[in-house]
Amino acid sequence: MQFDLAFFLSALGLAFILEGIPYFIWAEKMPKFLKFMSTQPPPALRRMGLTAIILGVLVIYLARRLFF
Repeated sequence: MQFDLAFFLSALGLAFILEGIPYFIWAEKMPKFLKFMSTQPPPALRRMGLTAIILGVLVIYLARRLFF
């Protein structure tokens, strides 16, 4: 398997776009949301992070299975 730098950079760029959308659309609400997130205990944040990782892997798996 060969490392595809163009594909990697495209995926990284897409991640930046998806991360930036909430800040652009809901700029006024983000400080309140970030304060709320800062009050959450570490186990809850880890569960949210793990859930996001699992969903991301599932999306990639399904996309590759259905379209490639």
